[in-house]
Amino acid sequence: MTRLLTRPIPTNKTVYQTEGLNLWYGATHALKEINLSIYEKEVTAIIGPSGCGKSTFLKTLNRMVELVPTVRTSGTISYQGRNILDKSFRPEELRTRVGMVFQKPNPFPKSIYENVAYGPKIHGIRNKKILDQIVEQSLRGASIWDEVKDRLKENAYGLSGGQQQRLCIARCLAIEPNVILMDEPTSALDPKSTLRVEELIQKLKKDYSIVIVTHNMQQASRISDKTAFFLNGEVVEYDNTDIIFNNPTDLRTEDYIAGRFG
Repeated sequence: MTRLLTRPIPTNKTVYQTEGLNLWYGATHALKEINLSIYEKEVTAIIGPSGCGKSTFLKTLNRMVELVPTVRTSGTISYQGRNILDKSFRPEELRTRVGMVFQKPNPFPKSIYENVAYGPKIHGIRNKKILDQIVEQSLRGASIWDEVKDRLKENAYGLSGGQQQRLCIARCLAIEPNVILMDEPTSALDPKSTLRVEELIQKLKKDYSIVIVTHNMQQASRISDKTAFFLNGEVVEYDNTDIIFNNPTDLRTEDYIAGRFG
């Protein structure tokens, strides 16, 4: 059962509210009665062992999970007051507001410039001056502009892994979302690149709501405001991050954070 927050109620508004969310892959019950409030301009970390439903939950927030043919859901996911599981809410509309950064950097086989300009072009922006502004602003927002401003016509594959991931974040920012979902965004990166991305996440939360799935306990404790511990498709405990890591209520949370399983 989800533990209710016992500390002062956040002043931030909720961006997501899940109530009684269940999800099945065929006959497999992958998410069980998920009740979570995710707040604006905060970093929410989702932790738990492999196969516990973390990434599945993340992909429900932009309905990407529906690309799996056998998926079915029940319950509600309210995004800014609207139930995104309602058939009247088009996934394409949702994904212009909710960006996604994946585990491994996945730049397009295009120039650095075209990677960032791709989303705005899809949404009908053709004016070169406006596209130039969006590209620069997005690359600055992802803390990579100074490294690539003289290489915009070069293929993105020529960037390092850490630079590619920040480029993917810039590509996400270019569509002007208000939520950024991150699925293990630093697991394929070296420690230096990981630190750069973590610093970027801390900067971005001033303007965006961020939900991050991570196996890295130290990362979750460093960068998140709230943490949800998932186990076997359920939320065992959810609270402010300092409480989850220093004074958890559930013994399973304590055991997982201490490395006694998972």
